[in-house]
Amino acid sequence: MKTVSASNGIVTAPHHLAAEAGCAVLRDGGNAIEASVAVAATLAAVYPHMTGIGGDGFWLVREPDGTVSTVLGVGGAAAAADLSLYSGYEAVPSRGPLAANTVAGTISVWEQVLRATSCSLPLERLLRDAIAHAEEGVPVTAGGAAIAAAKSSELRDLPGAYAAFFEPEGGPLREGDTLRQPVLAQTLRQLAGDGLASYYRGALAKDIAADLAALGSPVALADLEGHAASVSSPLSVPIRSARLYNTVPPTQGFASLLILALFDRLGVGEADGFAHVHGLVEATKQAFLLRDRHVGDLAHTDFDFQGLLDDPAALDALAARIDPASALPWPQPPQWGDTCWFGAADSEGRVVSAIQSTYFEFGSGLVLPKTGITWQNRGSSFRLAESGWNALQPGRKPFHTLNPALAAFEDGRVMAYGTMGGEGQPQTQAALFSRYAMFGQDLQAAISAPRWLLGRTWGEQSTSLKLEDGFDEALYAQLAEAGHEVERVGPLTATMGHAGAIVRLPGGSFEGASDPRSDGAAVGW
Repeated sequence: MKTVSASNGIVTAPHHLAAEAGCAVLRDGGNAIEASVAVAATLAAVYPHMTGIGGDGFWLVREPDGTVSTVLGVGGAAAAADLSLYSGYEAVPSRGPLAANTVAGTISVWEQVLRATSCSLPLERLLRDAIAHAEEGVPVTAGGAAIAAAKSSELRDLPGAYAAFFEPEGGPLREGDTLRQPVLAQTLRQLAGDGLASYYRGALAKDIAADLAALGSPVALADLEGHAASVSSPLSVPIRSARLYNTVPPTQGFASLLILALFDRLGVGEADGFAHVHGLVEATKQAFLLRDRHVGDLAHTDFDFQGLLDDPAALDALAARIDPASALPWPQPPQWGDTCWFGAADSEGRVVSAIQSTYFEFGSGLVLPKTGITWQNRGSSFRLAESGWNALQPGRKPFHTLNPALAAFEDGRVMAYGTMGGEGQPQTQAALFSRYAMFGQDLQAAISAPRWLLGRTWGEQSTSLKLEDGFDEALYAQLAEAGHEVERVGPLTATMGHAGAIVRLPGGSFEGASDPRSDGAAVGW
């Protein structure tokens, strides 16, 4: 794969049909925000095991004048989702009706970003490709077929998902089979006609609430009606030659920024050697220690995230905790989940970095019969506790691994980047950004190169330091000698996430790259 160049705009997404849908919107006169809505909708149709309109979403938008805003579509716990609902449970179930305990916020983000920008295309045009792909069907990819097979047994007895994504005779869809979602297509068509607000307040909202109630979810119509996306300033931190941006809690954007801010202080001069990998892994540990104590619903913490990022002395002190030769004992309790990151940039100078998810593959496993919506299980991350970090309370927003990233360089470049991969998201962001921005690697090479992951993702239980093949052979031994629990996972694997990046260059042209671990593409115009 080679870095894609373009002169008028660019889109990247983890499925090529979604990237093509977004770029087609740019060609038709739409801006990066309109293109990103088209990408987001198309992903729901072609990548339903990873994302959908029944999940949450987070966007970073950089306007042509340089201002950056973050739009959070994160749904809170239902009013009926209290500790009494889970009496007798040690934890919130990861699948089924009781896992579907939060409002889905993705559509509220689309509504907000489109309302806040000057749009040239109607909503019907933005959703056109998604509707067509859902109705007419798309070939199941190798990655989608593998996930369907792996999750078959745990989805078999759940209402909706098995019937929607598995063949009538009882087997998961195979690579090359046609996946059709005609009910979802009708829902997207209804959104195009009635407006996105109808998801929360209107006839569609009533159908959603009725389905959720019939399936046993605590999410009610009043919960949908009370939801809205929120807009705020992003978190940011300066490093040498750039300022980095990411989303505020309840996302782990703080950790992603902190990793790179600490690593920047280590003075590493070469990519993919011991100092690079060890330094980023140890910076990750320091960031995760703070993340796991403080990151969650902002209404339930008084920690000053931006204050720490603005304090050079505090960052220096944290970086000084990193031993350049040996590993800090690990693990800490990991977070996981799956998602889709995508990005777009237009000729006016607008750049979007966005991410959306239903948490686990196929979310809660509930597919609503009237609407075809796969509902998320993000609220399964809540702790069944009276108080403390991420404790379940009605209305509370759950901790999110989701976090889209953006960087503005002193030389005028603007970079949007991100990945799926739960616990691995900040680590993959750090790997690709450091290779490209700090060590001068080609954008596609920075994504395609072998990666590592401290902790687990995609349901992996081990918390070892996992590394793909392709590094210098001496590195694996050096890391083990330094105290890392090294686990080699073979060639490039989706365990390391589906990364992507786009760059708007100072002269107004573009570069983009997609992950060979995904089914994606960067498409330029």
